[in-house]
Amino acid sequence: MSPTTSNVPAGPVHGQVTFLGAGPGDPGLLTLRAVEALAGADVLIAEPDVLDVVRGHARAGVSTSELTVVDDASTTAGVPVLRDAANLVMEAARGGKRVVRAVSGDPGLDSDTGAEMLACAAEGIPFEVVPGVAAAVGVPAYAGVPLRDAQGTDVRFIDARSADARCWTEVGASDGTVVVSTTLDAVASAAGELVTAGRKPDTPLTVTVAGTTTRQRTWNATLGTIAQVFKQGKVLPSPEGHRPVIAVVGERSSAAQRDQLAWFESKPLFGWKVLVPRTKEQAASLSDQLRSYGAVPHEVPTIAVEPPRTPQQMERAVKGLVTGRYEWIAFTSVNAVKAVREKFEEYGLDARAFAGIKVAAVGEQTARSLIEFGVKPDLVPSGEQSAAGLLEDWPPYDPVFDPIDRVFLPRADIATETLVAGLIELGWEVDDVTAYRTVRASPPPAETREAIKGGGFDAVLFTSSSTVRNLVGIAGKPHNVTVIACIGPATAKTAEEHGLRVDVLSPEPSVHKLAAALADFGARRREAAREAGDPVTRPSERRPGARRRRTT
Repeated sequence: MSPTTSNVPAGPVHGQVTFLGAGPGDPGLLTLRAVEALAGADVLIAEPDVLDVVRGHARAGVSTSELTVVDDASTTAGVPVLRDAANLVMEAARGGKRVVRAVSGDPGLDSDTGAEMLACAAEGIPFEVVPGVAAAVGVPAYAGVPLRDAQGTDVRFIDARSADARCWTEVGASDGTVVVSTTLDAVASAAGELVTAGRKPDTPLTVTVAGTTTRQRTWNATLGTIAQVFKQGKVLPSPEGHRPVIAVVGERSSAAQRDQLAWFESKPLFGWKVLVPRTKEQAASLSDQLRSYGAVPHEVPTIAVEPPRTPQQMERAVKGLVTGRYEWIAFTSVNAVKAVREKFEEYGLDARAFAGIKVAAVGEQTARSLIEFGVKPDLVPSGEQSAAGLLEDWPPYDPVFDPIDRVFLPRADIATETLVAGLIELGWEVDDVTAYRTVRASPPPAETREAIKGGGFDAVLFTSSSTVRNLVGIAGKPHNVTVIACIGPATAKTAEEHGLRVDVLSPEPSVHKLAAALADFGARRREAAREAGDPVTRPSERRPGARRRRTT
């Protein structure tokens, strides 16, 4: 007689662990599989710098266990050591959680990850491995240093922190490319080991710190001159000497080739810290564009959006929209879309309420917000993305084709009258409704205010006169070394009235044209420095007391 399943003791129910390579630092180097795994994680375990790279792809509410890297000095000083990663991983997996253990670079090259995998295997906890871009490969690629040539150069990898005499002898006897993982203050020692092992002192060498990030810095030298280069450049001694670096030894790392191949560090705004005085929702696409130019955007809201003081006008307009009072509804901002959407949700309505009504959007960003709501705009300006541009394309009222002559215009309490006057001139009746109020935002943190006034930002993008007034009001006037970029003449005039020197003016009133104009300014500035034989520096490095070069 066969035993029934009820007689079989139930085994432990485990979760699953994903050992994930987070790459060398650029979040854009995460693989599609890594992003997928992060989105499904219940628990995310990583060192602080790795957590910063992967956290944005995890779902809201994911539990994060940040590991503290404790060195010998910390231990000696009595700093308590947190539970090791293996214990954290096992504890979460035993509880049936989906655990992502993220490590820098690739899990297969991480000395501790193998032990954590063995611990899972010993306890029967299922796990998978998601490879990542190894720092030893990704960093040279971002530094413009090919590791192999057409002749198939031999490539050797060595970790100076664990290499023994035999390792140095083997790579010293080779004439191929050597990729050395080490720290900034140990580069000269590693170079000496290679020379002692047989490499010529005049062998070209490149050293890259903070590789693949906008803090990346690369030095060109030789095995025999790297110590002097660091000393003359005041790179060392430095409290940042413990930072990891990738050194590439061989002819492929020569300065002549890097001049042509250093694609990342030659971006027009590389390393620039750019202040974007807009809300996070407004700034998202603009910040992405700035990152593509190599900049580090810092979003600071200068206005806050609040409901109107008296909601009755908005309530009547929404009811009129549902009952057929309007032929058109015109949205002049993402905030207007949000205000109407919230009112719809309050009444239990959705995008179907727009059936039979023509919808206009002042620009692409507002149009995208409508599409996310489930509404495809009938009219978006073909030219200038502004009220004037919308009026250029808006049809005049025609009693034959338009059964209703009224337009619903939900706007901010401080909106200009340009659109209302233009629509009336075209024969339309306009219900100009206050959908939301704009008020000055709270001041940013003290650190940000100090950076604004002290020249810590390389540039600031002003997208309206109100952003100028509000930023100065809540944070103070930007330092005179900061590049001021304005979206149009009216904004530039307001900036000048506040004592600011306008360096960049957008050719069109578009935030993306403004960002492109700043990138053009940065490219011209970079080229002028190179032609003059001067080092390429950021605007913030010109302020008194600023370090000319940062290594982190």
